[in-house]
Amino acid sequence: MNKTNKLVLGLPAGSLQQSTMDIFKKAGFNIYVHDRSYFPYIDDEEIECILIRAQEIPRYVQDGVLDAGISGKDWITENRADVVEAAEFRYSRQGLRPVKLVLAVPESSPIKRVEDLQGKKIATELVEVTKQFLHERNIEAAVEFSWGATEVKPPVLVDAIAELTETGRSLKANNLRIIETVLVSTPRFIVNHESWQNEWKKNKIGFILTLLQGAMLAEEKVGLKMNINKQNLQRVLSLLPALRKPTISALQDDTWVAVETVIDEKMVRDLVYKLKEAGAEGIIEYSLNKIIP
Repeated sequence: MNKTNKLVLGLPAGSLQQSTMDIFKKAGFNIYVHDRSYFPYIDDEEIECILIRAQEIPRYVQDGVLDAGISGKDWITENRADVVEAAEFRYSRQGLRPVKLVLAVPESSPIKRVEDLQGKKIATELVEVTKQFLHERNIEAAVEFSWGATEVKPPVLVDAIAELTETGRSLKANNLRIIETVLVSTPRFIVNHESWQNEWKKNKIGFILTLLQGAMLAEEKVGLKMNINKQNLQRVLSLLPALRKPTISALQDDTWVAVETVIDEKMVRDLVYKLKEAGAEGIIEYSLNKIIP
């Protein structure tokens, strides 16, 4: 295959797969994953997608098998991958929160802090990250690779675990208590060094990232439109945050104006009633596809 005009992109299979597909779709890229196929179709003839586990993507990007890919900071660190981190994304398998690698012990354990792990046994998928964390704190402990079901291993098989979590609910359900956060991880768009030096590929990556970041920024925002009598305008404007400043447009009735702005979605619930009290009418909330700064 001639890679001169093709960008070979690794997409994460597994927990990040659906979130990644959703963000790409919102950015304008339609990706179709066929059953038992690791080569999804994307409606951009300049991109070739490969679906692969996030744990492996950093290594394949480093080695040039992939030009670029999406993987978590946890797996980039675990692989000690020498790659270009072109962008950080704020999404996870459940939404927009980051994933944390935490050290956890049974609720009944006498271990209260990291220093109490001296001489203990820890199970984790992220062996190198955990070892490095302990080494920096001069703690000697046995860190073993866990093939799965890590949360059920303490206290019978190990003293503690280092586990990835978003909400901590699964740890609590297994009667585990977090004693320390090892790493906060978000997805990164990573690029092979040689590909990053290729002008065409770097420009293509810039194009993709502009759309993806615009889509992710829009995830947390909504648009608001409303009509306001000019005598109430300053009172309403004082309530409105905005990316820049609200847009004010004249209406046919010159005593009224239309105001449009973009705000954090989480603010709308508390703001709408205040706007109505301040004199806003015909308030419309609408979703956004992309916001390009």
